[in-house]
Amino acid sequence: MTALGPEGTEEDWQRLDRRTLLVSAAVTGGVAAGAAVPTALGLASGMPLWQAVVWVLAGSVVMIACGTAADYVRWRRTRYRIGAERAELHTGLLLVTRRSLARERIRSVDLTAHPLLRILGLVKVRIGTGEHSGGESTLELDPVARAEGERLRRLLLDRPAAAGADPAHDGPLAALDPGWIRYAPVSFVAPALGGAAAGAVMQVSEWFGAQAAVIDWVRARFEGTSILSMITVLVLAALLAGTVGALGLWVEMWWNYTLEREPGGTLRVRRGLLTARSISVEERRLRGVELIEPLGVRTFGAARVDAVATGIAEDDESQHADHKTLLPPAPRTVADTVAAQVLRECVAPTSAPLTAHPRAARDRRVRWALGSAAVPVVVLAVLGVLLDVGVLGYVAGACALVLTPLALLAARDAYRNLGHGITGEYLLARSGVLRRSTVALQRGGVIGWTVKQSWFQRRAGVLTLTATTAAGAGAYSVYDAAAPEGLAFAAEAVPDLLAPFLERTPDPEG
Repeated sequence: MTALGPEGTEEDWQRLDRRTLLVSAAVTGGVAAGAAVPTALGLASGMPLWQAVVWVLAGSVVMIACGTAADYVRWRRTRYRIGAERAELHTGLLLVTRRSLARERIRSVDLTAHPLLRILGLVKVRIGTGEHSGGESTLELDPVARAEGERLRRLLLDRPAAAGADPAHDGPLAALDPGWIRYAPVSFVAPALGGAAAGAVMQVSEWFGAQAAVIDWVRARFEGTSILSMITVLVLAALLAGTVGALGLWVEMWWNYTLEREPGGTLRVRRGLLTARSISVEERRLRGVELIEPLGVRTFGAARVDAVATGIAEDDESQHADHKTLLPPAPRTVADTVAAQVLRECVAPTSAPLTAHPRAARDRRVRWALGSAAVPVVVLAVLGVLLDVGVLGYVAGACALVLTPLALLAARDAYRNLGHGITGEYLLARSGVLRRSTVALQRGGVIGWTVKQSWFQRRAGVLTLTATTAAGAGAYSVYDAAAPEGLAFAAEAVPDLLAPFLERTPDPEG
């Protein structure tokens, strides 16, 4: 943490917007209203209803007053300043925090506004350096006026255009096509939300002591039907609920989406229906792009585009985990076009042909898949013998009939998805089944190679190469490449980095 410099270097200290008190009062009032009904009903069991209502109203007023007073103290004690060299924030009452970021190290200025902030014309500004050292690398101004947020974003991200940059590439790169919503139900979000909805029903019913009644009601609806039919209908109902939830989540996240390149080389993503978001990625932080194709989305010929940039890690805070996404799931041709525009290339590197991996890589995946499918079969069969439960043997046989072909299909798909290559200034690596990923990484952004070869890989003549970089996930792997071919690929992708560790075969004619 750096101490604040003397005041008055360029601009005077400024405060957050005073309307933060309205926001605090409204949020606290909403919490109080949500707690008022069950609290009043609970108190009414021991006193007249009007007394319970009076006590609840009095408690709500006290809660709102205390919440607003606390936020008033925060507002009074918070100041910020953007100087010629540093951005500074001063806040706190008992524990005073003084934080300062060098302007040359600032890499992102993101604006967020939930519905209440949007109504009042306010935004939350998050200023970051791209480092992952907790709150020390970020400043949050919550909230400021929308115009002030835009001014701060332009001021802090104003960079001279890079040498050789073509202004013709500036401007809009992509905009929302409402038809892309068709990819929301086929993502993994839909079944996850369906399961969450079913769990929420059971949990809430337990809170109110009505879980047994809910189970009895469901059992009564399916009286006279088989267990398999009941399970099928319930699963379909959960999937329907998940589909509706996935559609709503997609609309909330991606409505009003635009991707544009601003003068000076800043990629800006704007999106959101209720909560508006503005996310900026500097081009000089960009080291490539990653094409992500989850299984359901890939089946319909779509993909999303993520930025591979310094300061955006896979383990970033959950509320900022989607800051690397430049394009939501869209048709593959659109994704390739956007990838090319983002990288200022005529043709997307992610569409270049890749080198296939040897048959040994396929055989390894077949063995892994069959071994994984055999585990539940063997466990069920052993339990059936030990417990003398014959039905478990039939279940084990059914699992074998279902899981074996699925395992072989997954192994085949996993092998077909393997690939690597070099195109221009980028190295390419592709892998994955449920989540196929194709990364185009700048060769100049690779700072090291890790070569792994297990005993089984040595017998098969394959190895795994991992390119280390300061951007994105930090490492991108080429799995089970042929040993000589993989080492040659690494040496060609980044000359002189791996060469000192390679043994040269003597020239027989020498």
